[in-house]
Amino acid sequence: MIGILIIAHGSLGESLMHCANHVFGGHPPHVASMGVALHDEPATIMPQVKALIKELDQGEGVLVLSDMYGATPCNVCCRLLEPGRVDVVAGVNLPMLVRVLTYRNEPLSVLVEKAISGGREGVIEVSKEACRVATGR
Repeated sequence: MIGILIIAHGSLGESLMHCANHVFGGHPPHVASMGVALHDEPATIMPQVKALIKELDQGEGVLVLSDMYGATPCNVCCRLLEPGRVDVVAGVNLPMLVRVLTYRNEPLSVLVEKAISGGREGVIEVSKEACRVATGR
């Protein structure tokens, strides 16, 4: 099973995990989040992040999800990147997280693709037609 780590600004990762726990009816195993505060320096938080990666890796790798490419949380992720062992996707949202939790028994390379497609497909304009499809009304 692929480990999942969310590294994001403030409590965003924790909030996303709370929502995912609601969707799945409990806390999925080998999933964690780390909030990055305004004044956190990447070098200072790296030991804690590396410890989380080690804890989450069950031998099949870890997918790290970050909130925004180019921001401090993602810059921390860049220091963790080990293709095939620790892969990173930026732009985390709830549809992306639900998708990766659903498919986390797939290989890490497939899970990266699922994360990206889940994130993209989860962003839609809510129109009357979309509401009709979603609600049946």
